[in-house]
Amino acid sequence: MQIYRVDEPRIGALRVREWRHRARHALALLLLLLLIVTTGLTLLDNSNVPLATKMFHALWDGVNLVTTLGDFSDFDERQKFFMLAAMLATMLVAALAISMLTGLLSGDDVMIYRENRAMERKLEQLSDHVVVVGFRSLGETIAERLRAAGEPVLVLAADQAVAHRAADRGHLVLLGARHALDDMLRHAKLERAKAMIVTSPDANDNLAITLMARTMNRSLTIIVPGENELRKTLLKTAGASEVVIANDLVASAIVDKLTLHAKVTP
Repeated sequence: MQIYRVDEPRIGALRVREWRHRARHALALLLLLLLIVTTGLTLLDNSNVPLATKMFHALWDGVNLVTTLGDFSDFDERQKFFMLAAMLATMLVAALAISMLTGLLSGDDVMIYRENRAMERKLEQLSDHVVVVGFRSLGETIAERLRAAGEPVLVLAADQAVAHRAADRGHLVLLGARHALDDMLRHAKLERAKAMIVTSPDANDNLAITLMARTMNRSLTIIVPGENELRKTLLKTAGASEVVIANDLVASAIVDKLTLHAKVTP
């Protein structure tokens, strides 16, 4: 999914931080165990080889123990008893590490956190794009036609089902609640956008989005549908570059068709 959730649950980040904290503890335990095994085997080595060689052999055996490779040196009875205790300690440390780390990164909140981090990288590279607010009938049609024309599109949605549908169509999506419109617009990289098309079904939301977007980018092209001349005036005052009244377009299209038909009819 290519969805950035503006209101990402903080629990995902907390779980990831907790996993990293526990992973460091588990690694520290393994390193401590390796140090103990290396030191013990060095002290139990009665051979006449230099101390550095004893330490290297002990380290080799310790690494083999911790990594379970199993390529050990020949041991006398005392060393075997020590290694038996070390093996039991290794199993306990491994079991503790597994219990500490298992399950923390498998929750939905962690998946959302990872998805957001991946989307952040994509958003940072986004420029000269068209922001489409809303992905219902009108917004979906506009987004699809823009993509067919080769324009990069970023869809803003307030409904999870709508956001998933837009993502399934291959669009980059920002998902956020209506009360977080300002946060959504900040994440939409309006300072680098080519244009914004506002197709929210709520006329008041369209007015608020237009006003906030114009505040964030004074030169952004903002196109908004309007219901009538009064709404057009309000949207223009809020900062809309163009306001399209659907009834005017439909009326013009019908008249043009009628005129054309009259010309070709004998």
